[in-house]
Amino acid sequence: MENQIFELQYAMDTFYFLVCGALVMWMAAGFAMLEAGLVRAKNTTEILTKNVALYAVACTMYLICGYQFMYDGGFFLSGVTTVAQMDEAAIAAVLADSAEAGFDGDSVYSGASDFFFQVVFVATAMSIVSGAVAERMKLWAFLAFAVVMTGVIYPIEGGWTWGGKPVPFIGELSYSDYAGSGIVHLAGAAAALAGVLLLGARKGKYAADGSVRAIPGANMPLATLGTFILWMGWFGFNGGSTLKLGGIGVANEVANVFLNTNAAAAGGLIAALLLSRLVFGKADLTMALNGALAGLVAITAEPADPSPLLAMIIGAIGGAIVVGSIVAMDKIKIDDPVGAISVHGVVGIWGIFAVLLSDPDATFMGQLVGMLVIFVWVFGASLITWGILKAVMGIRVTEEEEYEGVDMSECGMEAYPEFVAQK
Repeated sequence: MENQIFELQYAMDTFYFLVCGALVMWMAAGFAMLEAGLVRAKNTTEILTKNVALYAVACTMYLICGYQFMYDGGFFLSGVTTVAQMDEAAIAAVLADSAEAGFDGDSVYSGASDFFFQVVFVATAMSIVSGAVAERMKLWAFLAFAVVMTGVIYPIEGGWTWGGKPVPFIGELSYSDYAGSGIVHLAGAAAALAGVLLLGARKGKYAADGSVRAIPGANMPLATLGTFILWMGWFGFNGGSTLKLGGIGVANEVANVFLNTNAAAAGGLIAALLLSRLVFGKADLTMALNGALAGLVAITAEPADPSPLLAMIIGAIGGAIVVGSIVAMDKIKIDDPVGAISVHGVVGIWGIFAVLLSDPDATFMGQLVGMLVIFVWVFGASLITWGILKAVMGIRVTEEEEYEGVDMSECGMEAYPEFVAQK
């Protein structure tokens, strides 16, 4: 009987992992649509190519070496154990470790499902970089960086946090991050910031007198669709991070995670929309979209413990922060076409410390040290990698190619050829 319960638990946890992983994979489509909507039409094909290709690169590099760096999971999933391969003694040993009868304690799942769930997180971190460097970066330089980011930089940082490995000169971290406000989102933003600093702003974005020229995106319906896709995918992102489903207590936790994730996104959107109306005199759609994403990033570090009202407040603060951050980034001439550094980086930091509002085991110093380790490592390693790429192959297209749009120079095709005058 116990073995049958164990096998049922195993099947449920594995299936839940796979479904949530598929939802997170769908976020790749959300990033692609959001970024395609927020760039100019002449750069659409290239941004879509980057998003499709980075997903494939992330999956390949994490398979080759990233999973090993992060979890000692073995190269090419060597040593993955399935329940069918476990003999009676192995099952009995797992059951003996369970704190409750009927195996309602530890999560158990296929090693392959764990890999699948983790690899889509890697791709998410890299997708953050894509939008920040849009419209002026060489496609192959970006993909070369993706190889290093997804194969080495992110997995090493993930090993120090979720993997529980000691950090050099620091030791083990006392850092709490349920689904990755810092581990995924701040990491992606730190890598993006390093690239943007070396890349420079788009031509014409900042005038000599210091004024900022707005460069609107080409397709707001597409950007809105991308936001809704990301919103939906986030239920897998946060919900799957419970790592299990079986048991009444865990089922209730999963329901709370879904509820709080949704409440935070709604709070973030409303706060950003209201603040943009107060500051700009208009209901800015792009700020509203980024406000929803900011709310999602803010709650990601701890979506299980807060009450729904507190989750909404955490998200609303994130939505307000992102409006101020996007404006501040332009003031200091950091050109981020989609606001990714603000959404995932600045608000990611808020999410890390928002954990202290509901998790009694988290400490300020533990969160601070964890945040600094993530940022310093990812930013520093990324800056070095971008610098090498800049010296070896260049990372920016020519001024003429930027003016004409990188679709033709990098991909040889236009996204909307019917709307371009025939030559």
